[in-house]
Amino acid sequence: MDQARKERLIKKYARVQEEVPGGGPGPRPGRGPGRGGKGGRNMPVKKPQDSGKAVRRLLSYLQGDIPRLCVVFFCVIAGTVSMLAGSYMLRPVINNLTEGSTPQKLLHSLIAMAAVYAVGILAQYFQQRIMITVSQGALEKIRNDLFRKVQRLPVRFYDTNNHGDIMSRFTNDLDAVGDMLNNTIVQIISGVINITGTLCLMIYTNIWLTIVTVLMVPLMLKLAGMVVKRSRRFYKAQQAALGTLNGYIEETITGQKVVKVFCHEEIATEEFEFLNYDLRDKQTFAQFFGGIMGPVMNGSGQISYSVTAIVGGILCVLRGFDLGGLTVFVNYSRQFSRPINELSMQMNTVFSALAGAERVFKIMDEAPEAADAPDAVSLDHCEGHVILDHVTFGYNPDKTILKDISFYAKPGQKIALVGSTGAGKTTITNLITRFYDIDSGSITIDGVDIKNIRRDSLRENIAMVLQDTHLFTGTIRENIRYGRLDATDEEVEAAAKLASAHHFIRRLDKGYDTVIEGDGANLSQGQRQLLNIARAAVSKAPILILDEATSSVDTRTERHIEHGMDRLMATRTTFVIAHRLSTVRNANAIMVLENGEIIERGSHDELLAMKGRYYELYTGKKELD
Repeated sequence: MDQARKERLIKKYARVQEEVPGGGPGPRPGRGPGRGGKGGRNMPVKKPQDSGKAVRRLLSYLQGDIPRLCVVFFCVIAGTVSMLAGSYMLRPVINNLTEGSTPQKLLHSLIAMAAVYAVGILAQYFQQRIMITVSQGALEKIRNDLFRKVQRLPVRFYDTNNHGDIMSRFTNDLDAVGDMLNNTIVQIISGVINITGTLCLMIYTNIWLTIVTVLMVPLMLKLAGMVVKRSRRFYKAQQAALGTLNGYIEETITGQKVVKVFCHEEIATEEFEFLNYDLRDKQTFAQFFGGIMGPVMNGSGQISYSVTAIVGGILCVLRGFDLGGLTVFVNYSRQFSRPINELSMQMNTVFSALAGAERVFKIMDEAPEAADAPDAVSLDHCEGHVILDHVTFGYNPDKTILKDISFYAKPGQKIALVGSTGAGKTTITNLITRFYDIDSGSITIDGVDIKNIRRDSLRENIAMVLQDTHLFTGTIRENIRYGRLDATDEEVEAAAKLASAHHFIRRLDKGYDTVIEGDGANLSQGQRQLLNIARAAVSKAPILILDEATSSVDTRTERHIEHGMDRLMATRTTFVIAHRLSTVRNANAIMVLENGEIIERGSHDELLAMKGRYYELYTGKKELD
């Protein structure tokens, strides 16, 4: 991969990822020019914006399970107390051994210890089982809220965000949150109680040894803080890089035919390796700082353990401290450092989860589709009178796409929109369906401004057939019925006949009950488009939008469809976008767009007589751009 391509990829994916450690992918060392270059490694680092807010929002999903959380809390206390009590019971056992205790007395002490530890084991079992139920319930709520939110986001969001990255938030990010809720919360609570209880028993056993042990804590916390400070940033980077890689995988697999037809396999592999290395790079840093936490804390714990044992031995020799007390205290010193180690280790899971939670909540905080006006009405008994009056619109404020567009359509009329790619044809249909709101002017249906019509009511009265087909997993019958869920089997088959799909459906092994998988991968592109047209046909919507609806079918099938579509459009207001101008000859009115403006309008014969832009396009004297 040459240096120029590396720089383009760095720039491209730095925009995709958030500003995180490494600032997006950097060049892979040792591969092509620029070996050992810095790449994006020195770009600014962005820390989690508000971890506290993410924690509060996560805990809000546990509010409905407070009774069960109380049981978990009680089990944590019971388990911790039993483990501490069992450890302390070792003191009299050892002292009795050194003083010549009877076997019967020793046996009774061991049975008592076993009973206490059994209570702790049972408590831990119930705490884990209940907490898993609670955490999975919370994850279910988060997934439901996230999915509901993505259903309410505007089309603009999907036009500007990578679909694979959105899917990654449902999977990888929520999995990280689940790991934290399953184990980390309980371990943090248990660790705090364990530290508190152990400290109390240590003070009770020997105050001087307690002081020695406690003095080692600042050293352990200082070491943990140094590691945590770095690992938090790299876990944030890891989640962003993971989302980018997932997005690329989803995008490439979906477009695999395009990749192959243009022989881009090697390029796709290189880009994947580039992003995969970037993820590996960030994961290496995250996992290194996460993995080093254990050895660092264990090492400092061993130092504390050794110092405590040395001082305790001196006290036994010089101050008469009992051997059982020393044994118990040394055990407590290890128990005292273990929760600190575990809490430090859990910080890696916490930071990974918080990084994932922030990405999930970022989608939840996206502005939903604008709410309907308080006095919005339902479009009942729609006839299909559509008027665009001086409509101006731009996807971005600094660039106008449509400029002062005006035209009308009556019920039963077929309005064709033709022109060069990017002239604004599809944009007009996006405005009629209110996928986007206009900047100025007005669009009315049956005399009512669409801004004053409830969106669900507006879209129920509009059927669309897009150039890009999408079929859902299910039977062919179910996919056609998606246009109107209460359609009968007879209506579904009638719609298929209207769209000239009935013939090929009957030839399938299971006919209308054939299961479609993989967005209709077992069907041809033309067959998928016929089902898409049938889906629109089964709808009773009085307004029909056809965006290159017949672009994926052959000429013979197109003629059959046109006859059926003529019947379908007879009582509907229809907007047709077509590059194949032969399909719009019978339109009542043809609008020729160029650079967002209507430069010509009229019937097919009228426009040919004008010998303008339409004449050039139709006769081939000037091809569509």
